[in-house]
Amino acid sequence: MGGLHRVRSGHDVGEVVEILERDGGVIVEDFVRPDTLEKLWTDLGPALDDRGFGDDWYNGTRTRRVSSVFARTTHLTPVVTHPLFLDTARDIMQRPVPMWIGRSRVDMTPTIQISGTQVIQIHPGQGKQPLHRDDALHLRRHPGPTSRVQLMLAMSEFTAANGGTLVIPGSHHWDDERAPRTSEAYSTEMPAGAGLIWLGGVYHGGGKNTADAPRTGLTIALDLGNLRQEENQYLAVPTESVLAYPEEVRRLLGYDRCPPGLGWLEMDDPYRALTGE
Repeated sequence: MGGLHRVRSGHDVGEVVEILERDGGVIVEDFVRPDTLEKLWTDLGPALDDRGFGDDWYNGTRTRRVSSVFARTTHLTPVVTHPLFLDTARDIMQRPVPMWIGRSRVDMTPTIQISGTQVIQIHPGQGKQPLHRDDALHLRRHPGPTSRVQLMLAMSEFTAANGGTLVIPGSHHWDDERAPRTSEAYSTEMPAGAGLIWLGGVYHGGGKNTADAPRTGLTIALDLGNLRQEENQYLAVPTESVLAYPEEVRRLLGYDRCPPGLGWLEMDDPYRALTGE
C-alpha cells in the first residue's frame, strides 16, 4: 500500500470514513484557515519557546512538548469541530452497542471526548520516535473496533526531512503479534494548515529531523466517552477556559454523560453543574 490519500476540507464525510477504515489515515490539505493558524501560533508559540527539551528517548531529547492546549488558547473550536475530524470520529466510534436491561433489548450509543492534546515541536538532530499505536494506552486488542481518532495539525510545513509524522497505512488491520518496521512507514508531507487524521490502531511516530529548522504540529485525540482520558482535562483546563468554548466543545472536554451511565453528577448531567443551572 502506498502513502496516504489526500482530500480537501469540503470532501464528503462518508467517503473520508471509508478511506480511514481502509487505510487508517488521511491528509486534509486545507484543514484550517490561515487566520486560525496565526491565532494558534500567537497563543501557543510563547509556551513552546519557554519549554525545554524532553529528557527521555520516547518523547525526544530534541523535542519540545506543550500540553493543556485548551487552557492556552480559545481558538481551537474550528479545529476540533472540523467535520472531517469530528463527524468522521462520530461516525466511526459512536456506533450502537446492544444490551439487555431486564427483558428489554436496547441500543446504547457512546459519546466521544477529547482525550490528549499536545503541541509537538521536533528540532534538528531529533531521531525517529519508536513506531507505536496510541490506543495501546487503553490496552486495546487488534484488530478490533476503533476507540480513538486523532488529528495532527501542521502548524509548520511537514516534510520527510524535518520529521513529518511516520505512518504505516493499513496497520490498524494487523494483529498484536506483528511488529512494525520503519521500512513500512511513510513520512507525512503536508503544508502548514493541513491536517493528518488517523485511527488509534495505526502504527506511527515522529520522524527524524535532518533539516535546519524545527517542525511543529498540534495533536488532539478523540476517544470513546467510556474510556479514561489520556490527559486529565478537568485539571488541565480551568473552568473559566472551558466556559470560553461553545457547548459542543465543553461536552467534548468531558462535561457530558456517556450512556448508559458514566460521568454523572448527583445522577444528573454534569454540564448543568458547569454552567450553574
